[in-house]
Amino acid sequence: MRSVRQMVADFGWPRIIIFIFLVLLFVGAPIVRVRIDASIADVLNRFGQNGLFVLAMVPMIQSGCGLNFGLSIGIIAGLLGATLSVQLGLTGFLGFFGAMAMALPFAIVFGWLYGKLLNKVKGEEMTIAMYVGFAMVMFMCIMWIMLPYNSPTMVWGYSGKGLRTTFTVEGYWLHVLNDFLAVRIGQFFILPTGLLLFVALMCFLLWVFMKTKTGTAMTAVGSNPDYARAAGISIDRMRTISVILSTILGAMGILVYEQSFGFIQLYTAPLAMPLAAVAAILIGGASVNKASIVNVVVGAFLFQGLLTMTPSVINSALQTDMSEVLRIIISNGMILYALTRKAKAAT
Repeated sequence: MRSVRQMVADFGWPRIIIFIFLVLLFVGAPIVRVRIDASIADVLNRFGQNGLFVLAMVPMIQSGCGLNFGLSIGIIAGLLGATLSVQLGLTGFLGFFGAMAMALPFAIVFGWLYGKLLNKVKGEEMTIAMYVGFAMVMFMCIMWIMLPYNSPTMVWGYSGKGLRTTFTVEGYWLHVLNDFLAVRIGQFFILPTGLLLFVALMCFLLWVFMKTKTGTAMTAVGSNPDYARAAGISIDRMRTISVILSTILGAMGILVYEQSFGFIQLYTAPLAMPLAAVAAILIGGASVNKASIVNVVVGAFLFQGLLTMTPSVINSALQTDMSEVLRIIISNGMILYALTRKAKAAT
């Protein structure tokens, strides 16, 4: 059996401290009259909302492409699928999975082009990815105005042209996953069973894929490119596949997020999402060249748990509303820590 010291070293003191702080927040919540059941439900919901964004980091990390700061590209593919689904008036599971089906071709094409670009700039992938993601978001800011949508739900009412910044999916596919097999315990606790099962299914499928011949070759490329090349593995092909897979997961992630959140947000909204996902997987124990499903689950839970519980407890204790300010401070603080840790790991 491994010693306690070795187990602590493997898990990492930063994650242990964050976990203890999160537990203390749950313990202190009843003292300041914050409902534990509602808090747990909120943490689980946020974990499900953001889980696929964190999962999307794994393929590119394993293939040696590093952290996917260009996750916005996949998110935009998902937004195209979402808006097309609303434009066609699709509802329920048909609307949700129809949006995924329509997002998939965009994600594959965008991911293929994105992968080709990253293969040209080996060693600078993360820097280039950030600029490419930013450029893609800015390009789509123009396209959301020019694309010929005409659904009253999406277009600006006064002009009938261009899409709104934010619009609801209520009446289309709101909570299709959250409400599937949902369990209500008491007045406030609602377990989003379908949402959690879908995220678990995606984690399982990626885990299975990483055990296949292609997944093993992808990991070999990231771990030892020279060995992989000597074994006859096409490094560029494996890297491109990993980028496509990451882009697809990003597209699926935004659709899962939207059905739970209740709104589709366009224009500059995708810009902030990659940083939170990067921070979560690094907090979960991943590095710039190695990541696992366990890192995804641990990181997403700690990041979203702390982001959810801290404002609730502090607001109730101080009898004031500082939710947004606290979320900005906490999320940016964790992102700063995670990126600092990434920089140290890379040196």
